[in-house]
Amino acid sequence: MPGSVFFHQFACISGAAGVIAGAFGSHALKQRLTPYQQSSWQTATYYQLIHSAALLFIANQPSSRALQISSNCFATGITLFSGSIYGLCLTKEGDKIRSFLGPATPFGGMAFIAGWIALALARRGGVRLG
Repeated sequence: MPGSVFFHQFACISGAAGVIAGAFGSHALKQRLTPYQQSSWQTATYYQLIHSAALLFIANQPSSRALQISSNCFATGITLFSGSIYGLCLTKEGDKIRSFLGPATPFGGMAFIAGWIALALARRGGVRLG
């Protein structure tokens, strides 16, 4: 299982990528995306940035099983949820990759939920956060 150094680096790179994605969506893709796609892109960026910040916080705490699970879930959620939405916005209807991307989105959302539950259990288990 990846350690805190990996998740620290993942969170920082994901945060930077989230800022880039936000700027790219607001400027370079402004004329290409429909209003629905623009809203979806903003949602993906928002969730990526929020969970990158949460993951960075977790990566800098004393390790526990619950925090490791939470870190894995947040990294998985960022990849599946935000990544699949970006992909759906950038591909055309009928593209074969969409048959994978569409179902990946809710799995990413479930990973986010599981990450927050694991984080709650970490606190319950006596791990000091902060």
